[in-house]
Amino acid sequence: MTQPSIKSVRKALIAEPGEKFKLDERATRHRDIFDDKEEARASLVEDAAHINELQDRLYGESQRSLLLVLQGMDTSGKSGVIRNVFALTSPLGMQVRAFKAPSKTELAHDYLWRIHDAVPRKGMIGIFDRSHYEDVLVVKVREFASKSAIKQRYGQINDFEKMLTENGVVIVKCMLNISHETQGERLRARLEEPHKRWKFNPGDLEDRKLWPDFMDAYEDAVEKCSTEHAPWFIVPSDSRTRRNAMIARLVRGALEDMDPAYPDPGFRPDQFEI
Repeated sequence: MTQPSIKSVRKALIAEPGEKFKLDERATRHRDIFDDKEEARASLVEDAAHINELQDRLYGESQRSLLLVLQGMDTSGKSGVIRNVFALTSPLGMQVRAFKAPSKTELAHDYLWRIHDAVPRKGMIGIFDRSHYEDVLVVKVREFASKSAIKQRYGQINDFEKMLTENGVVIVKCMLNISHETQGERLRARLEEPHKRWKFNPGDLEDRKLWPDFMDAYEDAVEKCSTEHAPWFIVPSDSRTRRNAMIARLVRGALEDMDPAYPDPGFRPDQFEI
């Protein structure tokens, strides 16, 4: 099997910092990267093994961390990415946080307070299932904050992410891009299939009615917050298999760039007799 290079996957998916971004120009299906689903599955298995090895080195080094931000509409597959990309990774080196509607305590603080508290500590891979971008997405669409407040938040988010990267946190941000049609199929499956019904939330249908508004909000968030220190990657997500394989390539690439190393304990085997 010939895997697409990490460089080529990044190039195909990145929202270039500082450039105009149009979401309707991005595919929700992308066969150029993985033409064959079996190749995508094989690539995922290989990358998952390497991610596990690299995470172990990151944990041993305990100097830096990796944060994977997963953002997307309902049914885009955030939990599926976590389950598959990190299938072989030790839970000891992972922190996963799913961001729901803020609690009363969280609302009593600034909107980034709960986010900073969840940033992975040194040596860990952290995963955000939804994130601080909810505060320029659903908050914007539902008008839970003023237009002026939303406008300020793009810059605040960029500053926050820059501060994290300057303090040893590598950030990989993935928008899971699905079509309106595919979301409808997946919502229908949740409702009709007994083992999926627990996932169905009637409120998701209200968000679905606002699809154009959400797409506009995503477009603004990506264009304004794809930066050199934390660029956005737009991942075609109508195909679960290809989606998982692409994100695995991005995660592996980020860890390889970090190149974590086990620390030298300062002693040698010949110093001891067991």
